[in-house]
Amino acid sequence: MTRKGLVLLNTGNGKGKSTAAFGQAMRAAGNGFKVCVIQFIKGNAQTGEAKAFARFSDNVEFHVKGSGFTWATEDKSEAVRAAREAFDFAKEKIRSDLYDMVVLDELTYLVTYEMVSEDEVIELVDNRPERLHLVITGRNASKKLIDAADLVTEMVEVKHPYQKGVKAQRGIEF
Repeated sequence: MTRKGLVLLNTGNGKGKSTAAFGQAMRAAGNGFKVCVIQFIKGNAQTGEAKAFARFSDNVEFHVKGSGFTWATEDKSEAVRAAREAFDFAKEKIRSDLYDMVVLDELTYLVTYEMVSEDEVIELVDNRPERLHLVITGRNASKKLIDAADLVTEMVEVKHPYQKGVKAQRGIEF
């Protein structure tokens, strides 16, 4: 029986989109799947998730391809170049058919900030290897991306310590 690859989308304004995707990747790796994780926005390779996945390098490739939090800069040309390069890298990994699962962490921002066209993303999702599970994260997923996904989870922020002035903490946010 041929396995049908699924598209899992974690979106919404609440915390936990990437964390859920990484948990899914760990579950897959624990079952012997070959997994590739690509982070599009974060520019720091020393996050907790990068360190953790390094311990599972037999089953998991982890790539940080972003140039940092791009919406905080006025000149986005470097961020757009890095995003375009990262998306092309993701296409190569997906089309190689070497993986059972690919995680595209914070991919939705590339569409939101018009760094990559929505049509290109949908084309990649629709034309991936049939057996490949694809996990996508990020806020403001488009209707087309939601429609293309098999499973969509929306994280809803109910309460966050940031609202009380508590900054991001190692082991929680990164």
